[in-house]
Amino acid sequence: DALNRASDRLQKILNRLVEKGRMDDPTAKAIFGRIYFVNNISGYKDCGLIIEAIIEDINVKKSVFEQLEDVVNEDCILATNTSSLAVAAIAAACDDPSRVIGIHFFNPAPLMKLVEIIPAIQTDNQVTEKCRKLIEKWGKLTVVAKDTPGFIVNRVARPFYGEACRIYEEGFADVATIDWAMEEIGGFKMGPFTLMDYIGNDINYKVTQTVFEAFYYDQRYKPSFVQKQMVDAGYLGRKSGKGFYDYNEGAVNPEPNKDYELGNRIVWRILVMLINEAADALYLRIATRDDIDTAMEKGVNYPKGLLEWADEKGMQHCVDTMDRLFNEYKESRYRCSPLLRKMAKEGNTFYESQEETA
Repeated sequence: DALNRASDRLQKILNRLVEKGRMDDPTAKAIFGRIYFVNNISGYKDCGLIIEAIIEDINVKKSVFEQLEDVVNEDCILATNTSSLAVAAIAAACDDPSRVIGIHFFNPAPLMKLVEIIPAIQTDNQVTEKCRKLIEKWGKLTVVAKDTPGFIVNRVARPFYGEACRIYEEGFADVATIDWAMEEIGGFKMGPFTLMDYIGNDINYKVTQTVFEAFYYDQRYKPSFVQKQMVDAGYLGRKSGKGFYDYNEGAVNPEPNKDYELGNRIVWRILVMLINEAADALYLRIATRDDIDTAMEKGVNYPKGLLEWADEKGMQHCVDTMDRLFNEYKESRYRCSPLLRKMAKEGNTFYESQEETA
């Protein structure tokens, strides 16, 4: 039954791509013809690369990897598509953890070019390079991330949702106004609340909760009560018909307050938090400067790279804003990245200085 549902869904995705003119019919039929559906794990015995994309449960994933290792050849690469779990922990379930790696696609996978490659501490370097070259041959754009919670995108993007929720909770602006500001003034394709509804509030909340716990409850990643209330109420977004907005037929949603002065304050507060997170990711060597900016542009469709944005806004302006927020709230979530502070002091920029981390 699950195989039939998967087959039907893949067929619908391909048909939809043909309808939109993104693929011709012969290509779609050829792709579907290369897909084999198996109902037993032994069906994977001749594979050279297996990418697991099952439920985000570490124990379930470990069990599957243990079973796969008993079936496949010794040179088969075992990859996980996890978006938030430690690749090293999954690899530890295998007798040969050097063959295990993270390969994280973004939804919808056929359309999104970005793929995060996450080598675990046990992963063989040749496995990393082999995977990167293979995936780039598929026409994808790869970035390499350290095996830490959230990798690049799901770590750096947290303030886009979290700070928007905080602004709403404080009564500074309503949902529609925050979304309008981020889209109209910030240039983002979707505002944070529209995007949370699109992703699913249950999924977005779970990722935030996972990252928060994995970072030993660092306040920067603290989940929002307002989103938890949505999940508890079953207001999951588009898929349930209601979330931060009402998607039912005939529903009337509130209009934004199109005050540009207010909108600019909203955009800068969220943006500086994103910049601060991106700078910290570079400071802690989660990824390179170019991979961080590429990941945010191609993985979540940001209008430009956050480190490039920091250069445009000015490093001292970023530091001053973070310090103002910290002095106002006295919360560690608003602590300024040491890298931003150092670069402002030395007058450096991300894209004009010779060294990425100055």
